[in-house]
Amino acid sequence: MTAEGPRIRPAAPDDAPALARAVVRNREYMKPWEPYRAERYYTVEGQVERLADGGVRWFAVDGDEIVGVATLSGIVRGPLCGASLGYWIDRDHAGRGLATALVAEACRAAREELGLHRVEAGTLLDNHASQRVLAKGGFVRIGTAPRLLHIDGEWRDHHLFQRLLHDDPPPA
Repeated sequence: MTAEGPRIRPAAPDDAPALARAVVRNREYMKPWEPYRAERYYTVEGQVERLADGGVRWFAVDGDEIVGVATLSGIVRGPLCGASLGYWIDRDHAGRGLATALVAEACRAAREELGLHRVEAGTLLDNHASQRVLAKGGFVRIGTAPRLLHIDGEWRDHHLFQRLLHDDPPPA
C-alpha cells in the first residue's frame, strides 16, 4: 500500500483493543459471511483469546485502526505442509485492493517464513468479490463443499480454492 494509505503488518498481542473495535464496527457488515459469534468475541478479552489461538495474522492498519485481517489457521507440517486462509476488510475500506494485498502477504509469509507448500481458502458460492481476490492471488478453484460451514443461521455451500506455493520437499 502507499505511504498515505493503510499499511500491512503482522499482528501483535497488544492489538486486541483495536481488533475488538474493528469487529464491533463491522459486525453487521460481516454478518452474511460470518458464523455466529458469542458476545465475548466482540470484547477485548475475546480478541486477546483470538490472538493467542495459534493462527498467524496480518493486519491492514490505517492510523490506529485495524481495517483488514488475514489469518493462516490450521497450520499442518509434514507431508501436507499447508494452512487455511481467511480474510476480511472493513466496510469503509472494501474495494481498494487491501484484501488482495493481505492475501499476497499471507502467501509470501506462508512460503518464505513458514515453509508451507499449500494454502487453501473457501468462499460462499455468491461471494464473487472474494473469489476475484483469490484469483488475483494465484488461487485456483478445486471444488465445492456442500454445507461446509454454518454461516448466518444456516449450513452453506462453499467453493474451495488452493494456491500451491512451491514444489520443494517439506522441511526436515
